[in-house]
Order: sequence, then structure tokens, then C-alpha cells
Amino acid sequence: MAVAVTMPQMGESVVEGTVARWLKAPGDPIAALEPLLEINTDKIDTEVPAPAAGTLLEIVVGEGKTVRAGTVLAYIGAAGEQPVVSAPPAAADVPAQPALQSPVSPPPAGAKPQGRAFISPVVARLAAEHALDLEQIAGTGLGGRITKQDVLAYLARRPAEAAVALPQMAQEPPAALGADEVWQPLTAMRRLIAQHMVQSKRTSPHVTTVFEVDMTAVVQHREAHKAEFAAKGVRLTYTSYFVAAAAQALRIVPEMNARFQEGGEQGGIVQSGIVSFRRVHIGVAVALARGLVVPVIRDADERNLQGLARAVGELADQARTGTLAPDAPAGGTFTITNHGVSGSLIGTPILNQPQAGILGIGAIVKRPVVRSGN
Repeated sequence: MAVAVTMPQMGESVVEGTVARWLKAPGDPIAALEPLLEINTDKIDTEVPAPAAGTLLEIVVGEGKTVRAGTVLAYIGAAGEQPVVSAPPAAADVPAQPALQSPVSPPPAGAKPQGRAFISPVVARLAAEHALDLEQIAGTGLGGRITKQDVLAYLARRPAEAAVALPQMAQEPPAALGADEVWQPLTAMRRLIAQHMVQSKRTSPHVTTVFEVDMTAVVQHREAHKAEFAAKGVRLTYTSYFVAAAAQALRIVPEMNARFQEGGEQGGIVQSGIVSFRRVHIGVAVALARGLVVPVIRDADERNLQGLARAVGELADQARTGTLAPDAPAGGTFTITNHGVSGSLIGTPILNQPQAGILGIGAIVKRPVVRSGN
């Protein structure tokens, strides 16, 4: 019996992926766990191994197509065998829709919105993301108000093909290019990063605060110990210190090791709250030529400096060589990004949803300062 190859789930927040390249063609033999295709998401590029040995019977999703996790990508079976089902992919490459323009009439000036006239932020966000006409959704809240559960139930009833996701990347340059302009289509990773960053800004209010930190003691400590660490095969980078400091800070201020959770509605009131994480998993952004990935150091608060330095180095190397495990970017509770590598002193990082905070590190520079005596 033919075995289906499906789009893997690459983490809790990654619900879709793009087929970047097929490594086998229909009719080719393949061994179990042999690389079959390459996929990419906004968080990672990886190879998908064959779930069984046999012959690649059929490719269902072509290169460049973006589909949801769990979608059948191909079938493997005995040579000449016909797959029992060849389901169409769950479309995720239809054009994105503009922001929601709700047809609901606004309430009179000075009046408090009631019933269907009141659209909560979470309902508005879901409607915009899925290009929904709220007039088509029955409201079960007070006065016919549309709740989050109403929208989710409506989406569950819709055919998968109707779900709106990312548009397919254009392969041909626009006709309006000038003589001195060069067309460079976005990679799937960059396209997905752009969409998720815009979604993050729309989902959460962003507030930036800037502190200067005296790094003298850290610089001296690193200079004194980096040879010792190198003898053990560990690169002692400044990022290791930042991760250690962030992990300790998250234990002191657990509200930052958390996420906001929209709840259900009871008695006309939306029950929302903050979900705190008992463990500290810190994501560290790694810049690549084709984009950015954020592998996660799990239980960062339980590791010493050497353990953190080893983890930072290994994850960075894996990210740059394309050998990160598929779940490496999953489960982070806080993120660190180092924009100072290019000399930047101040940056405004964007939250890695659904996390509550992100730490941006600027350049380390020498500067004369006046110190007051004790």
C-alpha cells in the first residue's frame, strides 16, 4: 500500500511550509530515511526524509508551493502501484487579501458599541488574516456579538482551499522595471519572514526601551578565559553572556517569560490572561545569507557559561550549514537578536510571536566615562 509523504509540523507556531526542491523524480527508487525533498519556512530550511523505502509514485505538491502542515506532498510505494488517494494540497498560495473592511455600521457618536456593532481586536485580526466577511458569520455572544469561537467555528467549516495564506512568489520580473533595475524575487524564507514580522506588529503593541551597559567586566572575563574554552572546542562569544544574563533575568521577572492568551467569552466578557512558562527556552537569532533563523537553547537557566557557549556555537554552525533539526526553532519563550554585529548601536527588534519580549544587543564600543567614587 502506498505511503503518503506529508508536510511536517516544524514547531507550534509554524503551520505551513514551502516545497523548495524535490531531490527525487517520480519513478525514482528511494531508501527509507533518504532525503526526499527540501522545504523551507520562515524559521528553518531542512530536508524531509522518505518515510518508507520504495519508488516515488507521484508528486502532489510542486516546487514553490506553500501548503499547511499535514498536507500530502507525495506518495511512495511499489513500482507501478497507484496511490489510493491523490488529494489536492491544502492551498496556502492564494493571494493575500487586504486588511479587513468590516461592513458593520458604526454605532452613533458617543454610544458604546453593542452586539454585532462591537468587533473585538482578536475577531478583527482573525477576520483580516483570513479575509472573512463578518456579515457571513452568526454571532453567539451578547446581542449577536461575534466571538472568537464563532470565527474559529466558521473557519473549521470552510473548505481548506478557502483559507488565505501567502501569495505565491512571482517568478517573472514586473514589466515596469527600468533599464538600471534588477529583479530579485524573494526566497520563500524571506517572504515568510516579512509576513510574520508584519503580523507581529499588527498583533502586539511594541514598546522599545534602551539601556547602556558597562561591559568592562565581561570583556575582561572573556579575554581571560576564551583560550581555556577554545582548548575544549568551545567558542566563547559575547552572545553566551547575553543568554546567561537574560536567563537569570527571566527567573527574576517571570512576567517576561510568558505570552498573552485570548480566552473564551463568558457572560459577554472575554476571559483573557497571561500564560507563564515554567522553563526558560531562549531563541538566538542567526543571520544567514538567505534570511534569518532563530534556534532555541532549551532550559538556558540550567546551564553554566560553558554549556551556553557550546550550545550557541553548535546551533549557529548548524544554522549556517543547513543541518538544524526541524524542531530547533520551536518552543522558545524569549528571543535575543544581535544587531550590533554590523555596528548598530540602537535597533528596534520585532517580537517573535507569541513571546512577550525580545532583547536587541547593540555594538560593544569603547567610550570614556566618568565614574563616581564609592
